[in-house]
Amino acid sequence: MSERIAIAGIGAVAAMHAESIADIDGAELVAGSCRTEDRGREFAAEYDCAWYADTEAMLDAETVDVLSVCTPSGAHLEPALAAADRGVDVLCEKPLEITTDRIDEMVAAADEAGTRLGGIFNQRYNPVVRQLREAASEGRFGGLSVANAYVPWWRDDDYYDGAWQGTEELDGGGALMNQSIHGVDAVQWIASAAGAGGESDGNPVEEVFAYTARRAHDDDIVEVEDSAVAVLRYRDGTLGQILGATSMYPGSLKRLQVAGRDGTAEVVEDELVTWRFREERDGDEAVREEFGETESGGGAADPMSIDYANHRRNIADFLDARASGEPYMLDANEARKAVAIIEAIYDSAERGEPVRIE
Repeated sequence: MSERIAIAGIGAVAAMHAESIADIDGAELVAGSCRTEDRGREFAAEYDCAWYADTEAMLDAETVDVLSVCTPSGAHLEPALAAADRGVDVLCEKPLEITTDRIDEMVAAADEAGTRLGGIFNQRYNPVVRQLREAASEGRFGGLSVANAYVPWWRDDDYYDGAWQGTEELDGGGALMNQSIHGVDAVQWIASAAGAGGESDGNPVEEVFAYTARRAHDDDIVEVEDSAVAVLRYRDGTLGQILGATSMYPGSLKRLQVAGRDGTAEVVEDELVTWRFREERDGDEAVREEFGETESGGGAADPMSIDYANHRRNIADFLDARASGEPYMLDANEARKAVAIIEAIYDSAERGEPVRIE
C-alpha cells in the first residue's frame, strides 16, 4: 500500500520533493496546494496530482498520510498545525520554522495529536558528510579542536526582488537562516558525534559571538543580513567558525572543516580535499578516491544548481521510519538545533555580546 503524500506550497523546492517521491517505491504524490492557479495547475499536470488553492481544503478532501511542507520558511507553522489537527504526519523543509518559539508550537501540536513531525536537512544524507560524521563518532580526530562551516555564496538582486526571500516576516533572516543553515546543521551534527555536546544530548553549541551585516544589497531589496560571521564554543570546549553570505560574487563552493590532535577532514562541496589522520587505516585511500572532484555547482550562485538525490534519501528515511515505527534521525527536536544556533547568532549580533544557548 502506497504512502499518500501531499505538498503544501509548490515553489521551487517542491519540485525536488515531487521528483523524490516519484523515485521512491511505495510513495505517491496525490496533491499539492498553492494560491496561484496557473502555477498550481502546471504543477498538477507535470506530476499527475490534484491542485488545491488552500492547504486545509486539500487535507479535508484527500486521504493523506504525510504532508510535505514547502511553503516559505515563516509559513511552516500553519500547515503543520492543520496537519496535526487532522492526524497527518508532517515532513517539513528547512528551517523547521524561523524561531524556536514557533517550532515549539509545532512540536506541542504534534505531541498532542500523536503524529510525527520531521525535518529536512538533506546534507545529512550526503555520503561525504556522513563519512565525516562516522570518523567523528569513531574518535578518529581525537578530541576536536575546531569545527567550521563556510557558505560563501552569491545571490543577485533578481533573486530577492518581489520574493519572500530576504524578508524578516517569511525568511526570518537572510544568508544564515535561509542558505547557510545546511552548513550550520551539518557541522553541529558532526561535532556532536565527536562528543562536542558534552554529557548533554541537547544542542552541542554552548555560546556564540557574531556580527551580521547587509553589504551587497540595498535596503529596499533585502531586509535582513547578506553577510554573517560567528565564533562558536561547543560544550566540550571545541571552537568553531561560521561564515554565511549571499554577498560574495560570483559565489564559491561551501566548505566543512573538522580537526583535532589526531586528524583533519575538509570537504569542499562534495569533494574530500583533506582526509589525514595520525593513524592511517587500510580504507583511507579508498575514501579519498571515492570522494574526488565535485561536479556540482552546489547552489553557490544558482539556488537550483542542486542534485535532488540527498532530498530523495531524506524523504525515504522519514517514510521508512514511519513504516518501521523506529525513531527518525531528524525529528523536530533534532531539526530545531540549527535554528537555535542561528537565533543565538542573530541575538549576539544585535546585542554586541556573547549569547549562551541553554
